[in-house]
Amino acid sequence: MNPEMLLHICCAPDATVPVMDLLSQGRHVRGFFYGSNIHPYEEYARRLEAVKILAAKTNLEVEIAEYNPDEWLIATRDLRDEPEGGKRCDVCFRLQFEAAARHGKIGENFCTSLTISPHKNVQKIFAIGSQIASKYNLDWQNIIWRKNDGFKRSVQISRELGLYRQNYCGCMCSYRPYL
Repeated sequence: MNPEMLLHICCAPDATVPVMDLLSQGRHVRGFFYGSNIHPYEEYARRLEAVKILAAKTNLEVEIAEYNPDEWLIATRDLRDEPEGGKRCDVCFRLQFEAAARHGKIGENFCTSLTISPHKNVQKIFAIGSQIASKYNLDWQNIIWRKNDGFKRSVQISRELGLYRQNYCGCMCSYRPYL
């Protein structure tokens, strides 16, 4: 078993269970947080701070992508009217995984915290993640973190660690004041 794991982090609360479970398995975990899909900037800043708190409390090594919302806005400009879980989300997942994979090491395991959410399509995430991992010579791991009460555990751990827990995915299309 390769103990190296690159963990794409969508947000701190969703990363709690993956980080703690992987560390308890003796894995070396490197987190990668991409937030250019998060709007407005104040929301991004709150989520970034929560990621930093999680990293400090778990000794997680984490890389932070540069905040570049124009990248997300340009990539999704023709998909604003897509329903939640539609083609816009596919593009968003691809942007996030691509950014993380560029920081991977050849042969390293790669997974995402997105699968803790009961609102995300796991098969779609796995298909996109596997494709991106292959492109960068990484070993995609099909891990469903919401299994075994993972989501419920993440809520509890987030409370215990005092992490900010958001109420929307992050993009402006899911943020009601923008609609």
